[in-house]
Amino acid sequence: MLPGMPQQSGSAEEKRLRKLYREMNPQDQAALVRFAEFLATSGSPAAEPMTEFPEPENFPRPEQESVVKAIKRLVATYPMIERDRLLNETSNLMTAHVIHGKLARDVIDELEATFEQHYHALKAEFEQKLTTIL
Repeated sequence: MLPGMPQQSGSAEEKRLRKLYREMNPQDQAALVRFAEFLATSGSPAAEPMTEFPEPENFPRPEQESVVKAIKRLVATYPMIERDRLLNETSNLMTAHVIHGKLARDVIDELEATFEQHYHALKAEFEQKLTTIL
C-alpha cells in the first residue's frame, strides 16, 4: 500500500470470511448465513426490533456421533448463543471425554442439556428486556 492512499476497509476480513465459508460444510454455511442475516438486521437502527426470540434449528442427533460433531451440530442448532458463553463448559466436557474416558453419548447428553439451558436463559433475558421496553 502506498502512503497516503486510502485503505480498503474490511477487504482482508471479507477474504478471510469467504475462505472460512468455503471450508465449512453446508450445515455450518447455512448457520453462518442465518447468523449474518440476524446481525445485519439487529444492528441497524432502521430495522424493526426483534419481538420474538429465534427458535433453535432442528438438526436431529445421529445414532453415531462424535463429541466434536455434536458440538458443531449444537452450534448450528443454537446460532444465537455466543460461543464464548459455552467455552468453559464445552471444554470441561470435552476433557472429561478425551482425558478421563467419559462415554461420548453421556458427554453429548450433557452438551445438549448445556446448550438448551443457555438457550432458555438467553430467551428469558430477551423476554425480560422486551417487557421493560413495551
